[in-house]
Amino acid sequence: MIVTGLLVVELHLPAANSLKSKRQVVKSLKDRLGNRYNISVAEVDHLDKWQRATLAIAIVSSDQKVLEAQIETIKSFIEQEIIGSGYITASEFTLL
Repeated sequence: MIVTGLLVVELHLPAANSLKSKRQVVKSLKDRLGNRYNISVAEVDHLDKWQRATLAIAIVSSDQKVLEAQIETIKSFIEQEIIGSGYITASEFTLL
């Protein structure tokens, strides 16, 4: 059985003082997430805001428990990667 999950993470990036600096942080984070966890990541909201970003992360697995564990690992990774640049303000996980 194939299980698909969607994680939506809202970020606050108070260190970003322009769209360019925000995009550098977001692009770097998206690239590292995609490479490390082999997942799909896209910025889906707040594209024109300097200090806010919303990422959607799609994950596919053959086991729901593995998927849920991977979600927690990914959230922890995001928190560690944006220390000093920002923090997670909200996250929502949905099984599809």
